[in-house]
Amino acid sequence: MSTPPASGPARRLALYALIVCVLSVAAAVVSFVRGSWLGIVWILLAGLSSNMTWYYARRGRTGRSGSVSG
Repeated sequence: MSTPPASGPARRLALYALIVCVLSVAAAVVSFVRGSWLGIVWILLAGLSSNMTWYYARRGRTGRSGSVSG
């Protein structure tokens, strides 16, 4: 019995991660403009969500539910 491809949920997760990435970059810009060093945390969150976006986009493109190989 084969499992259905995970392209739907993976693409949706990639979209959510992209939205989080864009919002965290905007929050970092606002934070740095106001003179707060809290923007560093927002930059780290942007990096993490960017990696998640690439992972889930690639997983959704291949249609596999397993891990992504190099």
